[in-house]
Amino acid sequence: MGYLGLLGSLSLVGSFFSLASAAALPNLGLFSDDDTMFVFFQNLPLMERISVSIHLVLLVLLLFSISARQILTCVGRVPFWKQRAADLSPGDGNEGSRKIEIGNSFRIALLCCGYLLVLQLLVIAFEAASPNKNSGDRSTLSLPCVQALAWSVMSFSVFHCKLRGSERLPILVRLWWVLSFLIACCTVYLDARGLIDGSLRLNSHVLANIGATPSLAFLCFVACRGDSGIRLMSSDLQEPLLSEESGCLKVTPYEEAGLFSLATLSWLNPLLSIGAKRPLELKDIPLLARKDRTKTSYKTLKTNWERLKSEDSLKQPSLALAIFRSFWREAACNAVFAGINTFVSYVGPYMISYFVDYLGGIIAFPHEGYILASIFFLAKLIETITTRQWYLGVDILGMHVRSALTAMVYRKGLRLSSTARQTHTSGEIVNYMAVDVQRIGDYSWYLHDIWMLPLQIILALAILYKNVGLASVATLVATIVSILVTVPLAKMQENYQDNMMAAKDDRMRKTSEYLRNMRILKLQAWEERYRAILEEMRKVEFTWLQKALYSQALVTFIFWGSPIFVAVVTFATSIMLGGQLTAGGVLSALATFRILQEPLRNFPDLVSMMAQTKVSLDRISGFLLEEELQEDATTKIPKALTDISIEIRDGEFCWDPSSSKPTLSGIQVKVEKGMRVAVCGMVGSGKSSFLSCILGEMPKISGEVRVSGSVAYVSQSAWIQSGNIEENILFGTPLDKPRYKNVLHACALKKDLELLAHGDQTIIGDRGINLSGGQKQRVQLARALYQDADIYLLDDPFSAVDAHTGSELFKEYILSALALKTVIYVTHQVEFLPSADLILVLKEGQIIQAGKYEDLLQAGTDFDVLVSAHNEAIESLDIPESTGPDPDETTQDQEQDQDSQSMPSNLDSLQNQTSENGPSEKKAIKEKKKAKRLRKKQLVQEEERERGRVSLKVYLSYMAAAYKGALIPLIILAQTAFQVLQIAGNWWMAWANPQTVGDKPRTSSTVLLIVYMSLAFGSSLFVFLRAVLVATFGLAAAQKLFLKMLISIFRAPMSFFDSTPAGRILNRVSVDQSVVDLDIPFRLGGFASTTIQLLGIVGVMSKVTWQVLLLFVPMATACLWMQKYYMASSRELVRLVSIQKSPVIHLFAESIAGAATIRGFGQEKRFMKRNLNLLDCFARPFFCSVAAIEWLCLRMELLSTFVFAFCMALLVSFPHGSIDPSMAGLAVTYGLNLNARLSRWILSFCKLENKIISIERIHQYCRIPAEAPPIIEDCRPPSFWPDKGTIDLIDLKVRYKESLPMVLHGISCTFPGGKKIGVVGRTGSGKSTMIQALFRLIEPVEGRIIIDGIDICTIGLHDLRSRLSIIPQDPTLFEGTIRGNLDPLDEHTDYQIWQALDKSQLGDVIRQKEQKLDCPVLENGDNWSVGQRQLVSLGRALLKQARILVLDEATASVDTATDNLIQKIIRTEFRECTVLTIAHRIPTVIDSDLVLVLSDGKIAEFDSPLRLLEDKSTMFFKLVSEYSARSSSVSDA
Repeated sequence: MGYLGLLGSLSLVGSFFSLASAAALPNLGLFSDDDTMFVFFQNLPLMERISVSIHLVLLVLLLFSISARQILTCVGRVPFWKQRAADLSPGDGNEGSRKIEIGNSFRIALLCCGYLLVLQLLVIAFEAASPNKNSGDRSTLSLPCVQALAWSVMSFSVFHCKLRGSERLPILVRLWWVLSFLIACCTVYLDARGLIDGSLRLNSHVLANIGATPSLAFLCFVACRGDSGIRLMSSDLQEPLLSEESGCLKVTPYEEAGLFSLATLSWLNPLLSIGAKRPLELKDIPLLARKDRTKTSYKTLKTNWERLKSEDSLKQPSLALAIFRSFWREAACNAVFAGINTFVSYVGPYMISYFVDYLGGIIAFPHEGYILASIFFLAKLIETITTRQWYLGVDILGMHVRSALTAMVYRKGLRLSSTARQTHTSGEIVNYMAVDVQRIGDYSWYLHDIWMLPLQIILALAILYKNVGLASVATLVATIVSILVTVPLAKMQENYQDNMMAAKDDRMRKTSEYLRNMRILKLQAWEERYRAILEEMRKVEFTWLQKALYSQALVTFIFWGSPIFVAVVTFATSIMLGGQLTAGGVLSALATFRILQEPLRNFPDLVSMMAQTKVSLDRISGFLLEEELQEDATTKIPKALTDISIEIRDGEFCWDPSSSKPTLSGIQVKVEKGMRVAVCGMVGSGKSSFLSCILGEMPKISGEVRVSGSVAYVSQSAWIQSGNIEENILFGTPLDKPRYKNVLHACALKKDLELLAHGDQTIIGDRGINLSGGQKQRVQLARALYQDADIYLLDDPFSAVDAHTGSELFKEYILSALALKTVIYVTHQVEFLPSADLILVLKEGQIIQAGKYEDLLQAGTDFDVLVSAHNEAIESLDIPESTGPDPDETTQDQEQDQDSQSMPSNLDSLQNQTSENGPSEKKAIKEKKKAKRLRKKQLVQEEERERGRVSLKVYLSYMAAAYKGALIPLIILAQTAFQVLQIAGNWWMAWANPQTVGDKPRTSSTVLLIVYMSLAFGSSLFVFLRAVLVATFGLAAAQKLFLKMLISIFRAPMSFFDSTPAGRILNRVSVDQSVVDLDIPFRLGGFASTTIQLLGIVGVMSKVTWQVLLLFVPMATACLWMQKYYMASSRELVRLVSIQKSPVIHLFAESIAGAATIRGFGQEKRFMKRNLNLLDCFARPFFCSVAAIEWLCLRMELLSTFVFAFCMALLVSFPHGSIDPSMAGLAVTYGLNLNARLSRWILSFCKLENKIISIERIHQYCRIPAEAPPIIEDCRPPSFWPDKGTIDLIDLKVRYKESLPMVLHGISCTFPGGKKIGVVGRTGSGKSTMIQALFRLIEPVEGRIIIDGIDICTIGLHDLRSRLSIIPQDPTLFEGTIRGNLDPLDEHTDYQIWQALDKSQLGDVIRQKEQKLDCPVLENGDNWSVGQRQLVSLGRALLKQARILVLDEATASVDTATDNLIQKIIRTEFRECTVLTIAHRIPTVIDSDLVLVLSDGKIAEFDSPLRLLEDKSTMFFKLVSEYSARSSSVSDA
């Protein structure tokens, strides 16, 4: 049907009804000759007049708008039918590309319109055919005629939306439906009053209005949404399901659920049935509906936030306003349910007085009792359904806000400038995500309380005015006073929350830092000291927590007392004004106070939550407004326009913009395509900063940086993601096997992968913990090479690899694979400089020399110093001339040289070499398949979770954690006393007052009030006592659990930290600990409270109608069965929620650490997408979890509603006088609360069990198997031990985990005391593992390590580690000061510290700082270069002066000159010590007394360097020869 046809139909219908009305009304005698239209209209009832007027006005407006649109279309330039075709087929004009999908809401809306039309036609027929009507009564036809006309037009309008493919309903139709529903509600109310007082009889209009109201309610709901339920689908534009989401690919049935399914939440049944059969897994949880996914919420919020920022750049944008603009529709839809719920909740209190009158014998009309019982039942039924929809709605709204905000915070974290990064540590940002975002999401529960509280007070005052007259004014005053009292409390709460969150931030920041650097804490035996620091920080946080919880106890007392205070004031005022209270009026008032008690009791929570939310909003808003990286830091130039890859003109850069001295200044560089540029200089000269300015990471003060082409970046400190090696190399790029193999070959990774049991599928631990330093660096290099970028920025990539591997890498990687690329590499190895097309020499942030190798040598100055130092190191090798390579080896070397010369000069052509190994490839494939079958033997496993019911031991252990459980009975006694006194007070008021007006009261007004006040305020005092006891219990238990968990974590073996991502531990010490601090004690107290209240309600109802017990027992059984059925799924869902939170936190911490690398590769979008997917994986079980709670509560409340209806039916069935009306009224008063209390009881238990999972998770970390004791009293070594420093390794076998292969295979050797032992070997040969075994970070599987006659496995770990000293491979600085980093235990004087700094070449640098020894160190030591950090580590060793010193690649990141100087210092300062030196630079170990050569975890050679060099077949000789040969070009020059 076309639009013109539809208009014609509407006109015909309109004409038909006009003619029918014109013909029928006069014939029916509606108008006589003397009547006028005005008189007729005046004779109609008020609501009918309003209804007729509104319907006619809207009908005229609708017909006018349709006519106007047709006229405008006809006179316009585009014919209407062409416009329709364009509307339905955008783009290419292909009509088949658009498909209209009709939703259930549209079908039901159309059905409702048709139903309402038929209903009005039936009324017309009934009224017209009624023989008992006189001519005056025929006016009753006017309203149904107008409504029938209206609904016929409406039906056609709705149907026309389908023809137009309109996704939104016309505004007039929506307005019409809302007004129709409001009119129907008012009419129902007036009809109900008329029926009750007898002024109205039941008629067709009344029945029709009641029958129409449910349909109008649905249409009103659809109108508020505005969504027609029609979708225009396009096959070309449909998004596929997110394939990267793990597990289930089925979308939740919630998306397509019908009205009945939504109302009863039966769409959740399939999931719950699976959960009842077996524990749920993530793959069982369906995907979220598209509108509920994080991407949708994030885009909406981001758009509104950016719009607010751009609206007024001078004014700080409001994050709260951005959230409101983004989610107001959801909030408004939710407000409809909240509003309906509020109105129907007051029906019971309003009707109680009529019910008591009826039981007292005052009957207003026939069957009044059953009608009253039906009204009570319907009101409770509507209240039950709307409550569940309201609560589910706020949970979904909170989920959307949380997801969107988390994504915003993550995005901001990836874009933070270096200055902003210094003010927000990763620990703080984790807190923004884990705590602040959670709190803002939780505020959705309190959102509607702001407007509902005034509405509830108004409704309460209206009911009270009916019962107590003018005394209701006193109620209003008392209520306002109660609310005003909270203002100072709210400020106090906000202050406490502010301070508590600040203290929590500090603790989380330090915790994150210590977890990251646990290896160095254990190596230096500092863990006890740093644990004590965390305990001190927890004490500060705990002080504020105490104040917050005890102030909350005061708030609880005030607001439990508030309704009682309001009641006392109201009744006292009524008596003083001379009004007579009746039992019915008192019970109605008490029921009203009980309902009013909820919002008043929630008001402190609302005020507190508003304060907390404001704090969190301000914190996140401040973070989102932080400075981002300069967008103009670099200028991107298209590759086709220039031959210059990188150009810097007049560059001046500074990490700290407030500093007067720039980090880099006067930078002038021009790098052409395909050039190799080497950057060198002394430690701290600005080499890494130079690369950062090219990447745009460093704030630019002036100048210009131009970059042409894509960039790949390799950082100095290796950044490795959690995941397997293959994923790290691919870095989001699709797998191309030939290219992948070429990359492995170029990065010398093939042999390493063969040694790993799982090959490239090996899961890398947190921060690449199970890879050696060299392996991590080569994985980084492989990642860069695989991206096939145009420009490569390499920050000292060869410092962590041995000489052989470094030489091979330089040849295969830079000279061959990157032959056609632009490469800028920072290096301290002078031997790599001659191959560069351009060498830049940096000093104090300036390029002091630039040119080719030979040119710079002739120029002398600083470059000459670097080369001379290198030559000096080479000369120290002193290879005997008689020892030359044998003929076979020479031939082999020549062949290798020929191979390298004939090697193609780019990555793609390396395929020829790698494809020759056919058989080995097949073997590798078999190994890979085997590795996939053995994934369970990986180092990092999925996060563990319990299954099944939460053990009773968890509850008991928590209860016994504080004062051995002594407070629990006191809490129960206090709550019982409160409940008994409250029931006694209500019973007293019902019993003492007369039942009807005119009866004599049973006691005087004074006695009545005094007794009631005593009982009421006595109950409040017991509530206060309970709140204080709960707070005291919760504080003690939380502190005990925290300290126990902290000790357990710090005493855990290093293998625990290797295999556990830091995000998992942070999740427990942050999120789970917050739940224990603030949630669980009140959940436990709330459950006890609700249980006792429920028993009280059942007791009161049973006292009056004992028959209720007959129904209550089976109902309780059904409830318990449903609770058990629900908990089977809910428990697992909550565990999944807890587990899915960890990857979100872990990804964030990981991304912040590697932000420079992520940005360098331009991978922000991929990481953002991964974050969105992880958030959806978290939201899936969360959404099902909250829906499951509402599913259970709905069924519980429906059961209790039927029990209440049964009780009401019994009461009205008893003969008059057989029961005391006041007691029956009291039973009804409590019965009104039964469904809410029952559902709250079950809900509080379920939420308690869900929250207690946090205790379960903390208990897991309280039971981590500990490493050996720090001190064994019976086996303490002498204070002078070790005095010689002799180390004996006897058949030492070591592996990282039982399921992993051996790393050291039976090593036996002796390191004599006072000697210098060099340890060399290829990357991954087991050098660092041997050192870890020496410090017992890994316990030997077999064999022994004996130091000066003492087996180190027999003494305490602290005694061992505190007597050894180490300068580790990864230099670590802690946030704080230089003094704190050198001497954290405060054992040395300033003079000693300065001596150590001078010896480690840092004294002059520190003296230039204003704060001297107190100069700041940022998180991770980010404001110090890697070389400077290694010098600080040397300073620590110099201070400690242990008899045994281990250097694990201690000078890898310093230049050769500094390395030579450090070696001289070590020879001087540690001349009587045993020094174990692991080094890839041969000169570092060549002057050792003995050299140990390791290969694949076994001893290859162990002898003096001279003897090893005399034998030309030794591995050591090959290493030295290669290093010498590699450097020969430099030496000759």
